[in-house]
Amino acid sequence: MKALKIYKPSDIANLISRRKGEMKFGEKLEFVSSLEELDSNSAKYVLIGIPEDIGVRANYGKPGTSKAWNSLLSSVVNIQVNRFNNPENLVLLGELNSKEFMQKAANIDDTDPNYFIKLGDLVKEIDQLVADLIEKIISYGKIPIIVGGGHNNAYGNIKGAAKGTGNPINVINIDAHTDLRQLEHRHSGNGFSYAIEGQYLCRYSVFGLHKNYTPEYIFKQMDISENMNYYLAEDLLKFPDELNRRFQECIHTVDDTKFGFELDCDAIVDFPSSAQSPAGFSVNQIRNFINMISKNKNCCYFHICEAAPEERDTGQIGKTLSYFVSDFITE
Repeated sequence: MKALKIYKPSDIANLISRRKGEMKFGEKLEFVSSLEELDSNSAKYVLIGIPEDIGVRANYGKPGTSKAWNSLLSSVVNIQVNRFNNPENLVLLGELNSKEFMQKAANIDDTDPNYFIKLGDLVKEIDQLVADLIEKIISYGKIPIIVGGGHNNAYGNIKGAAKGTGNPINVINIDAHTDLRQLEHRHSGNGFSYAIEGQYLCRYSVFGLHKNYTPEYIFKQMDISENMNYYLAEDLLKFPDELNRRFQECIHTVDDTKFGFELDCDAIVDFPSSAQSPAGFSVNQIRNFINMISKNKNCCYFHICEAAPEERDTGQIGKTLSYFVSDFITE
């Protein structure tokens, strides 16, 4: 797969802070030299990055989600190996090579009347690459963990998972938004709309939806659908002691068959993201949700998206994302 840069141990060697008497994740992670090797590898999880922000820009959003992968990588390779952490259950596969797409996007004149449509055309190309990759990983019996990029990549994840499992899948999305916007040019706000239109997505549940940033037509669309439901952040945060119970309730709406788990960092209070918000869940609440969902045998992928670190906070953002990854793979 030409668009995939498969990592070798040498690709992360300079990122590892080695200390005498300690062992770091980067020293014990699993690697493969081809996708086909996943079939014989005993690790359960596969970590992959998508360093792009084209879908976010196509949705009139703040760029920067292309930086989340490298931010995560620098931190995750330095997690301590101890009785609580098992890096040998995780293959560090590599990253989708997005440089060519990012360069093409940079060359589009933003005064062009078709600027957003042209960005959407690039998103469509990325869609297919993501779908093909996720399909292959899942077909080898692995659970992909996808980090970086905008929420446009949910469409590729869902399409790939549906093809890899042989059936449409369900999805839980922790998000301030539904990303159910109209079927216009492709962007980060309509990935789930396209997944439904393509019959790859069956039941869809949004946990932590912000009422102030959801159009009425989407509320109506979800209200009349038997396959969609939502939990408003404003209602959930009134009773924080009930959060875990409500999230377990949300899981039960989709977990009778294979489902994907989407985490949009816009849902986290004050988190640097493409649509940063002063309201939302705390990092620790998100970690609880991840721990709950990781124990479910029907969860077939985990996608962390929309984080947009800047130079001043890239270390903290990377550390936060690495907590999310390690929480998900802890059994």
